[in-house]
Amino acid sequence: MEQTLWDHLPLLVRSNSKESVEYILQTLWRTRKTGLDAADRHVIHDVLQLQNDSDLDPLLVCLRTLIRRCVYENIGKDEIQKLFPNEVLPEIQRLLTLLLQKFQREWREEEIRDQVGFPRLKAMTWDMANQESTEAMNPVAVINLKLQNDSKPQPGKLEVKFQLAKDTLETMVKSMYTIRDQLANV
Repeated sequence: MEQTLWDHLPLLVRSNSKESVEYILQTLWRTRKTGLDAADRHVIHDVLQLQNDSDLDPLLVCLRTLIRRCVYENIGKDEIQKLFPNEVLPEIQRLLTLLLQKFQREWREEEIRDQVGFPRLKAMTWDMANQESTEAMNPVAVINLKLQNDSKPQPGKLEVKFQLAKDTLETMVKSMYTIRDQLANV
């Protein structure tokens, strides 16, 4: 992290209490995907008793960077304090270390739950049918997949049905064998 970002951490001393800094960190986590709205910015601005609004953004960038590193880089609880350079005041290091340790596990679990997953194959059936073309009746495989989607945004079951002609099915099967062999070598 750039030295100039660390220079803004002393602004946290202006907060009234540990709970105020905890509120700021929780708000930054809660708004990690959307960004702070005007009301949240105003509350944090008031909590820190800032005269100049331009001081707020660098502090928030620094805190978001710390949060990201703790959550996404799998930094152990005992290693959080090592993130701070010696120039950061010891009381700020202790406070942020304590709060980041407090929320790290919860935030990691929440992030894992929020990750979008792929649907799982629950069942597959197939049948033969004739596809009418302009010249003749061509046999096709009608494949029916039943999928289970466990991801957060839209959990549920999904059914997919499609047809494959012989040449397309052969290409697909060859590709599946290639994928299988590559997975076996990993």
